[in-house]
Amino acid sequence: MYNSVVPCVPKVCAYLTRNGCELLVFEGPGHDGLQIPKGTIEPSESPRDALEREVWEESGLTTLQNVEHLTSDVWTRRRAPPKRYHRHFFHAEVDTDRDTWTHVVTGDGDEQGVEFTYFWLELPTTREFALALDDYVHLLP
Repeated sequence: MYNSVVPCVPKVCAYLTRNGCELLVFEGPGHDGLQIPKGTIEPSESPRDALEREVWEESGLTTLQNVEHLTSDVWTRRRAPPKRYHRHFFHAEVDTDRDTWTHVVTGDGDEQGVEFTYFWLELPTTREFALALDDYVHLLP
């Protein structure tokens, strides 16, 4: 018998900008398209706390400025078997002069030890992101 209740995995997604016109992205292994720092919210964390942890683990950036929650949604990655995510999208500004860098993911998740190479994408953009992570880029100031 099919169970109609599909749990949602809580996720946080970070739109990090600099100079008001560039978005931090990387091309992640195993997915076609651009990605942003993101990850699972731990049971004891608020989405805001998870945002700071995930950004640090995935990019090495430690200081986020003017953090704001943009929106939340429920996104279905696949229909059979169903895989659903409760995604919380945040925007924050970062102050760094690095135009590109490689960071080895820390933490204890599945991506631990994976290298992400970051770069800045000029906004606005029509580029498509992996995992529908571009759904709310239009909300950026």
